[in-house]
Amino acid sequence: MVIISRKLQGEIDRVLKKVQEGVEVFDSIWKKVYDTDNVKNQKEKFEADLKKEIKKLQRYRDQIKTWIQSSEIKDKKVSASYEQALMDARKVIEKEMERFKICEKETKTKAFSKEGLDQQPKTDPKEKAKAETRDWLNNVVSDLESQIDSFEAEIEGLSVKKGKTRPPRLTHLESSITRHKAHN
Repeated sequence: MVIISRKLQGEIDRVLKKVQEGVEVFDSIWKKVYDTDNVKNQKEKFEADLKKEIKKLQRYRDQIKTWIQSSEIKDKKVSASYEQALMDARKVIEKEMERFKICEKETKTKAFSKEGLDQQPKTDPKEKAKAETRDWLNNVVSDLESQIDSFEAEIEGLSVKKGKTRPPRLTHLESSITRHKAHN
C-alpha cells in the first residue's frame, strides 16, 4: 500500500480538525438561536453567525468531496481510516446543513402566511420544562395513590386475630402508607 504524501496528509488532518471545530461552533450558535428569549435583534445576529459558520463548513465539504474523488483516494493508495474519516466528516457537515435549512425555513416563514398559521405554536423552553416536570409529578402522585390502594388491600388480607402477634409486614405496610400520604 502506497501512503499518501505528507503534505496531503497534513492538509487532510488540518481540514478534519477545522470541520470538528466548525461543527462545535455551529452547535453552540444553534443552541443560542433556540435559547434566545425571542429578542429579535439577538436572534437575527445568531442566525447570521449560523449562516456564516455553515458557509465555512460547506467550503470544507467541497474540499473533502474533491479529495474523495481524487485518484490518490480512489485508487486505494490512502489508508482506509483516512477515507472513512473524510466520508464521516462530509456526512456530519451535510447533517448540519439540513439543520440549518430547518432554521432558515423557520426564520423566513412569515407569521401570518398560510405556513406560519399552520405551524404549531412555539413553546418557551422554560414553559416546556415546567410542563414536563408537572406531568412527571402528576405521574408520581398517581403511582403513589395506586400503591396506597394496593397496600390497604393487602392490610385487609392480613387481619390480626385476638392474642396473635402483629406480622412485621403489617407494620411495614402501615408505615409505607403513612410515608406515601406525606409525599402525596
